[in-house]
Amino acid sequence: MNLPPALAPLQGAVFRGLWFAWLFANLTMWMNDVAAAWLMTTLTTSPVMVALVSTASTLPVFLLGLPSGALADILDRRRYFAVTQLWVSVIAIVLAFLSLGGLLSAHLLLVLTFLNGIGLAMRWPVFAAIVPAVVEKEHLPQALALNGISMNISRVIGPALAGALLASINSAAVFVLNAVLALAAFVLILRWHHQPRTSTLPGERFWGAMRAGVVFTVQSKRLRVVMLRIFLFFVQATALMALLPLVARELHGGGPGSFTIMLSSAGIGAIIAALRFPHWRARYTRDQFIFIGTVVHTAMSTLIVLVGELWIAVPAMIVIGMSWISVANSLTVSAQQAMPDWVRARGMSIYQMSLMGGSAVSSLLWGQVASASSVRNAILLAAAFGLVVILATQRLSVNWAAEIDFTPARTTGVPEPAFEIAPEEGPVMVTLTYQIDPARAPEFVAVMERTRRARLRQGALSWGLFRDTSMPGRYVEYFIDEDWIEHRRRLERFTAFDAELRAKRLSFHIGSEPPLLRRYVAQSIVQQPRNPR
Repeated sequence: MNLPPALAPLQGAVFRGLWFAWLFANLTMWMNDVAAAWLMTTLTTSPVMVALVSTASTLPVFLLGLPSGALADILDRRRYFAVTQLWVSVIAIVLAFLSLGGLLSAHLLLVLTFLNGIGLAMRWPVFAAIVPAVVEKEHLPQALALNGISMNISRVIGPALAGALLASINSAAVFVLNAVLALAAFVLILRWHHQPRTSTLPGERFWGAMRAGVVFTVQSKRLRVVMLRIFLFFVQATALMALLPLVARELHGGGPGSFTIMLSSAGIGAIIAALRFPHWRARYTRDQFIFIGTVVHTAMSTLIVLVGELWIAVPAMIVIGMSWISVANSLTVSAQQAMPDWVRARGMSIYQMSLMGGSAVSSLLWGQVASASSVRNAILLAAAFGLVVILATQRLSVNWAAEIDFTPARTTGVPEPAFEIAPEEGPVMVTLTYQIDPARAPEFVAVMERTRRARLRQGALSWGLFRDTSMPGRYVEYFIDEDWIEHRRRLERFTAFDAELRAKRLSFHIGSEPPLLRRYVAQSIVQQPRNPR
């Protein structure tokens, strides 16, 4: 079937099935958030407690993002994704039982919302890592936009369903439907038949996998820029969403219906924008998407609280949804393109930690401002903050001149050692000796600086470059891996980018033989006891 460009990834059966699983997962999230937020307004009148519902939902992603990303990279991603849906289903059943029994208090609701947020923290990194593996590279922006559509269809349908159930039955009905949808997503995930990643090496260890994810992020300038920008955007943009139940109450004739209508309007706006992305990308860069989206978001947020009329708030929320997804999608595409597959779930989990960390900070910060002043003042201050941030970060571009090719590339591997080496033996030191033209030393050092970052991103513990004092133009590069198995694993992470960088290093070498490469494994030294005299 021939679909419009924005829907092209749905032609693939695998992505289509996973997309519906993600849709159901997002429906459970939005329905839970709406039910919990409105239920909290019936349990307490404190603006801080209402805002903390959003914090409790997003804080687990900040706290558990990296561990969940590490698990998604070292475990079978299909099974891990399925388990996350079982978790959400169990929490929904507990919420339904307590709500039916009238046993929920404001603080217990926060605890269960936090536990439900753990499910979100577990499932987001693994799905983010799966998508680039099941769609063509040229379809990745559209696939990510479709994920945004899934999120926002659920934002439209979820609040509408939750609002209808809240008005006609009770909150327990919302939680029961959540459990059913989570189980439906579980079944769809299990129907996905995929080929697990194969390797002759043992799986990564949990703590080592987390360390590798952190190191990769620290050494990737592009990923650091994306993380900073998404954090700052969500500090500003989440203020309205976190306080939306209270904003809806203060509108003329506001109530449960106006809250869900406004939330659904934002979802409709996001869907409209996502369908237009292929056309807009031909005209605007990602930096322009972010700038325009942020400015429009602040303007519409200001308009809603200054006018205070539902007939103004609804179209403003549609535009807010369009601006929100434009910024978020642009930054998510940049994050996906800044990392290879072996670290993708960890990298996206750290990106998600930045996003959700911004949301958690926003909810707490602007909730306190609303409590000390007013909801209106909190939204206005958040809008002003957004304008200051977007002007201050203009030089931090995410529209890079050239993308990095992280396609896996073949390498020669590790020759058989002259003696037996246990997998856990180490550290392992590798040295390479280059002979270059001294006149080209500045160019060579510049390439070796890029090499340093690449080696560290691949997992090396340390790296250094030394000049030979007896021979001008002779340089020795060294780097250290944690142990023998990590040294071999680093070679499995070799990509087209690494091959290109190696070719640039070798272009400086003028010796008759290739650069001399040596591998050394650490020798433990046991202190010998002294002989008594």
